[in-house]
Amino acid sequence: MSSTTAETSAPVSEQRPRTPRPRRRGENTLAGSLASHGVLIVASVIALFPIAWLVYLSLGPDTDDYLHPGGIWDKMTFDNYTFVLQLTQFFDWLKSSLIVTLGTTAIGVLIAATTGYAVSRMRFPGYKKFMWVLLVTQMFPVAVLMVPMYQILSDLQLIDNYFGLILVYCTTVIPYSAWLLKGYFDTIPFEIDEAGRVDGLTPFGTFFRLILPLAKPGLAVAAFYNFLTAFSEVAFASTFMLSDDKYTLAVGLQSFVSEHDAQRNLMAATAVLIAIPAAVFFYLVQKNLVTGLTAGGTKG
Repeated sequence: MSSTTAETSAPVSEQRPRTPRPRRRGENTLAGSLASHGVLIVASVIALFPIAWLVYLSLGPDTDDYLHPGGIWDKMTFDNYTFVLQLTQFFDWLKSSLIVTLGTTAIGVLIAATTGYAVSRMRFPGYKKFMWVLLVTQMFPVAVLMVPMYQILSDLQLIDNYFGLILVYCTTVIPYSAWLLKGYFDTIPFEIDEAGRVDGLTPFGTFFRLILPLAKPGLAVAAFYNFLTAFSEVAFASTFMLSDDKYTLAVGLQSFVSEHDAQRNLMAATAVLIAIPAAVFFYLVQKNLVTGLTAGGTKG
């Protein structure tokens, strides 16, 4: 009697050492990620500290609280804001600032956009020299331009006039904005202009209906630059605007400083209030700012 022996061999699973997942290109290590986050946190603290300090000083009721900031904590009050909003011409200053700033932004962006588009697309005689002439106008300091500009505005009867100050600011913001937008228009393919001409659009129709919608990021950067320049400028505004109710916010802030006294607590509260319109405008355009700042530098 023969017996058959079936030999079964069980599979032996060998434990293979796990190979580490290869790091993808551009992927940070844990140490690199911690270091980058640490640097960003420190940079954020440095950037936010002056703002937080200004807000803190604005809550001190006395003019010399900035000399002893530790004592503000026990006597914080919003009386400075109440005084500025109710007993000063803050809202007149705000109205003047908005008129001048928004006017400068609208006119400056429109002229700079048409200028940048013309130089980007059209090859007329002297187009390169024209752009360099725009840069040359930025070489003269404010002190040199003050007297001739005052004479010109006086002859045009635009002293103490919003439109006169808007024109002065446009001479400052348009050259830089034109260069900025010219670089951005260079990144838009020429085929879009050709498609517009095939569809029967005029050059202005192509510009307004096809090019401008694609140039929103560049326009946002130019608008933000124009807004901040006009909003924070002091020298021209204090020289060409003579009426107290036509002062801009930047000039009105100087009214808290006299020859013998400085109401620094009220200055701090006013500075905080002044920052609000700029922050609101930044919030409205911030989605397009990063794209506009980077795209314009891809082509010369």
